[in-house]
Amino acid sequence: MALDTGNWFVLWTHSHSERLVHDQLAGKGFEMFLPTIKTWSRRKGVQAPIALPMFPGYVFLHHPIDKRSYVEIAKTRGLVRVLGERWDRLTPVPDGEIDAIRRVVASDVPVFAHPYLREGQNVRIIAGPLAGLDGILISTKPHRGLFVVSVALLQRSVAVEVDCTQVCSAPTADRISYQYA
Repeated sequence: MALDTGNWFVLWTHSHSERLVHDQLAGKGFEMFLPTIKTWSRRKGVQAPIALPMFPGYVFLHHPIDKRSYVEIAKTRGLVRVLGERWDRLTPVPDGEIDAIRRVVASDVPVFAHPYLREGQNVRIIAGPLAGLDGILISTKPHRGLFVVSVALLQRSVAVEVDCTQVCSAPTADRISYQYA
């Protein structure tokens, strides 16, 4: 029998409690993922870069969930709940969506929040650090476009500016169920 390595799940947190929830559960041995984006903050007249959660109010957890682990997770300070109908019917996030978010974070390209998308032009990035990702491209200005990575369960997206010369048309049949623009 194969060992169940678990699925990715979304933890909904209280406002500004993403890091608190992440650190508590990581300290208990759970595999956590808190993607962040870099932004500028001005404090006491000094501007400095800071990391903010890519999806405010949400943290990702990778673990096989049984009653015992669910109770342990539910006791976390700052947690509202795990997304799903009930403890034994949690809604998993497809691995492909988490992998895409990880690649965007690792690419070190500017990232910013973007409205969740359902329609647009199907494209595949053919060059650069995001090569191979399929999604939807939104042109914003000549030769530049937005490539949006979405988490369907959250109905949240983030956008990465891409060079339109690094994308080609992608057939709909080749696309995975998650969306990029």
